[in-house]
Parts: sequence; structure tokens; C-alpha cells
Amino acid sequence: MTGTDRQGYYSHAQQGEHEYFDLGGFVLRSGYTLPGAQLAYRTHGTLNAARDNLVLFPHMYSGTPSSLDDYIGPGKPVDTEKYFVVCPGQLGGGMSSSPSNTSPPFDRGQFPFVSIADDVLAQYRLVTEHFEVEQLHAVLGWSMGAQQTYEWAARFPDMVPRAAAFAGTAKTPVHNQVFIDLHMELLTSDPAFAGGFYADAAEVRLGLTRHAIAFSLEGFTHEWYRGEHWRGLGFASANDFRQSFIRGYFAPMDPNNLVTQANKWFAGDISPHGGGSLEAALGKITAHFFVVPFGGDNFFPVEDCENEAGHLPHGELRVIDTPAGHFAMFGLKPEDVERISGVITEMLSSPGYTV
Repeated sequence: MTGTDRQGYYSHAQQGEHEYFDLGGFVLRSGYTLPGAQLAYRTHGTLNAARDNLVLFPHMYSGTPSSLDDYIGPGKPVDTEKYFVVCPGQLGGGMSSSPSNTSPPFDRGQFPFVSIADDVLAQYRLVTEHFEVEQLHAVLGWSMGAQQTYEWAARFPDMVPRAAAFAGTAKTPVHNQVFIDLHMELLTSDPAFAGGFYADAAEVRLGLTRHAIAFSLEGFTHEWYRGEHWRGLGFASANDFRQSFIRGYFAPMDPNNLVTQANKWFAGDISPHGGGSLEAALGKITAHFFVVPFGGDNFFPVEDCENEAGHLPHGELRVIDTPAGHFAMFGLKPEDVERISGVITEMLSSPGYTV
């Protein structure tokens, strides 16, 4: 991979040390071949002699493999004294092959469309070719990580005995797609975006600010602002929270990377595994599957998650009500972390199912 990153945001100095798996000329579902493709990943713990303790933990939109480190480690929910944890980077996420680090003719606004399936197929190669693992202990993820979890369980049911999808669905709801249209329009309509061919991501400040405003609105519940829950995080006002936390979070990111991930998010759908039927695809998932929506989530509402859980042969619905809405996984409230951790522990210690 070549190219520059945004103020070191996608560097090891910012994101921690990563390793890279060479995918070679990686053929995407969209029909393009991504030359010299690389899959970034981080590992925690040790792969045991039986090679049966690998837990795959893909990340969310805008995240990196280090995004959910708080849940991983000795004595933590994903206990590295028991499990070997692999956190892969999304294609287009900034650490793996992405618009921000790929050479022409696939750089910047020319980066091809990639899918959730592409991510999973790249991860499958990492797991089977590099780690020589034939069956995972579990897969879990939040938001787009949950979409990848569903894809794993549907595409490779014999490899996934346990799974947990936090605040994510097997098929992106239409209302969610409308929101993606909104925040992508707000980002890319900045004249400085220049069709994805800006020289410096800092030039797209207006677009990134508008994008962050959309997430300030939809990412949290009404109660988050009504109840002033941001005060517990040390912010002086709602505007202080939005400027420092939300805008500050997105400000250093590369807009093209966000666009690539958003397009995947929009198209998330495991229905092809069921001949076009979502219900049939869900019915083919044999894992002990924990569906964990966050109450008040405007992206992946409880109702959509509950409907999908009802079609899983071994589905378990665990609703976590929280004013943090979709962003509960960030651990903004200690009680959310406790409940999320409890479900992770329950899932990882469950007997599991396979084909």
C-alpha cells in the first residue's frame, strides 16, 4: 500500500501496532481486482495447540482494529487468558487497503466498491491460510461489525458455533439507508471534496463537520440530550459534547474512507445466502446467535433486530436499554459496559452449535 494518511490518524502511532496479511490481487464482488491488497489486523492472547480458541472481533463504521480494545484483555469480557482474539480491519477502513493508502488507478475517489462479503472473504483467508484455523470459537461485532458477524455465520456456518451481533442487522433497514444517504450527502457536497480527489482531507472540514452533526442527531436518543447524560462525561453543555466528542471523533478521518465504508453499510444484506430471502438466509445460520439491540437505536431499531432473531434457529434476543442509543458500545455509561460485557461472557461460554 502507498499514499499518505491524515495527520498520522491511520498510523501505528495513533492506532497501535498492526500486522498485515497479503491478499495479493484480491478480486472484489464488484468485479474489480484490488492489486496488492492487504488486510490489517491486531491480535491479543495466544492461539492454543488445538487452534480452537480464536475469537474474531471485526470493527464498526469509522473504526479501526483498535477501536474495541477496552473489551479485550486479561479478565475482560473477551479474556485473553482464554481466547486468541483477532481484530481485522475493514477494507476501506484506513488500516487495510483503502482509498487513503492505495496507488492509482484505485486511489482516492477511484477506489472500487467493496462489500461486507469482501471483508469476510478476506478475513476467511487470514483465519484459514495464516492461522490455519478450521473453526472459530466465536465471532462478534458492533454495528458494521455486527453485519460482518451475520455474513460470517451465514456464509461459513460450519465455522461459527457462537456469535453476537450488537446493534446491527443482517440486512440494513430502509430508514437506516436514508440516514446513510443523508450523512454521505452532507460529507460529499462540500465543494472541497472535489469528487474524492482532494489533496488533503483537512480541506473537507465543512463536510466532516456536517457529517458529524448528522451523527450527533441520530447516534443518540432523545433522552441522552433531554436527561443531559453528557454531563457525566465531563462536558459543560450539549454543544461542548457535540463539538468535542462527536466532531472531534470524526475530524481526523479520511472522507473517502468513510464513503467506502458507508457504501458497504448501505448494501449490507445476507439475503443472497437464502436465494434472495432474508428469512431463509437467517434460517441457515446454525450458530448459537445472540442478537443484542440497544434500546432507542435509530440505526438498527429493536423491532428489526427482534424480527431477525425470530428467524434464527438458535437465536437469543438480549435488549439493552440505554440513553446512549447506537453509541452505547463506546462505553459512555458504566452500566452499558456492564450489560454488554455480560452478554459477551454469556455468548463466549455457551455450548455453541455448528452444522
